[in-house]
Amino acid sequence: MICYFFYKNITFGVTLFLYDAYTSFSGQPLYNDWAMASFNVFFTSLPVVAMGVFDQDVSARFCLKFPMLYQEGPQDLLFQWRRIIGWMVNGVASAVIIFFLCTASLQHQAFRSGGEVADMATLGATAYTCIVWAVNLQMYITVSYFTLVQHVCIWLSVGLWYVFLPVYGAIAPSFSTTYYMVFVEALAGAPSYWVVTLLVSAASLVPYFTYAVVKSWFFPDYHNRIQWLRHRERAKAHPDPETSADVELSQVLRQFSVRSTGVGVSARRDATAVLRRLNSTTQRADYSQSPPTPGVAVVVAADR
Repeated sequence: MICYFFYKNITFGVTLFLYDAYTSFSGQPLYNDWAMASFNVFFTSLPVVAMGVFDQDVSARFCLKFPMLYQEGPQDLLFQWRRIIGWMVNGVASAVIIFFLCTASLQHQAFRSGGEVADMATLGATAYTCIVWAVNLQMYITVSYFTLVQHVCIWLSVGLWYVFLPVYGAIAPSFSTTYYMVFVEALAGAPSYWVVTLLVSAASLVPYFTYAVVKSWFFPDYHNRIQWLRHRERAKAHPDPETSADVELSQVLRQFSVRSTGVGVSARRDATAVLRRLNSTTQRADYSQSPPTPGVAVVVAADR
């Protein structure tokens, strides 16, 4: 959740910096003042709260079955500098994709009935729409355990932007300034606005989605292995997927899970040794199968 805070604010802030550089640092902001003030209050806050309250990597029964899952926090496996920097890079990449695709797509588009091309307000509202969609969809693909509350929070945050834009734009131009009637007169009736919103938002998620797939298949963390175990059990259509586990893989994971662990330096050393042993066991199991299973390894034999 903390890394997601870095991501969404960097995505929002970098687009402002890129626009300043794009306009030779004129000092004119890309977004309306009230839109900038509402970003962290109305359009991205509810999904974060729902994630912090309801999200869980694995079920409570699997946490009891594999106690080492609790050691990922004390052993600093989930909050390392490379993970934080990775989320920052993801935010910068999303901002670059959103800004330059929006500017390239709207460069010669006529948005008003008189044939006027897209102005600064149109570009800013379109880029802001893409950011709202991107950061909320990022939450959607990051969450591991969905509930009805999380769905409501994500889609409500997106919907609030489409309520805010016409209502705020209907206020007198002395207050709404650049966003006066921008949605009703320029954006709503332009098919290119909706197409750009769809394609640019999806494109901004490609870097993270690619990284997440490669990591979960080829470099899984401990909780990723447990998630895969649970997925395999459900795919086998057992009556109780959390108790009728793949016995051999479960035994291997439990052997590593019940090991005594320390804190600080000793905890990190123990975690490294455990993960190295688990990876070697996984690789030996891959070589013993024909044909080998790509991606996530399936362990068929445990060290005795």
